[in-house]
Amino acid sequence: MDQQCIFCRIGTGDVPAELLYRDRSVFAIKDIAPRAPTHILVIPIEHYTDIAGSCSGSEQTLGRLIHVAGTLAKSQGLSEKGYRLVINQGDDGGQTVSHLHMHLLGGRRLGPEG
Repeated sequence: MDQQCIFCRIGTGDVPAELLYRDRSVFAIKDIAPRAPTHILVIPIEHYTDIAGSCSGSEQTLGRLIHVAGTLAKSQGLSEKGYRLVINQGDDGGQTVSHLHMHLLGGRRLGPEG
């Protein structure tokens, strides 16, 4: 855990957030600056800064992010029309918090990426 990381602090309960899901490896919250009608962040409890370096050996956690995002998409009524899962990596990729997380976006037709 990184004491300065906002996601680590939310994960420990030090910073309040609208918690939508939590298990022993991941939690999910609503994004505070949504880019779509449904914008949920699925976040590993363990602090990973990037996919290539710090996630080595963490395939189970990465798979859990995808599984939980799919379950949340279904519960939010997004499965029929579709949704997008996004991981932004690094500055050029649009990552604004240095803690690996996945965006679940849906609720309207989404434009092209990039």
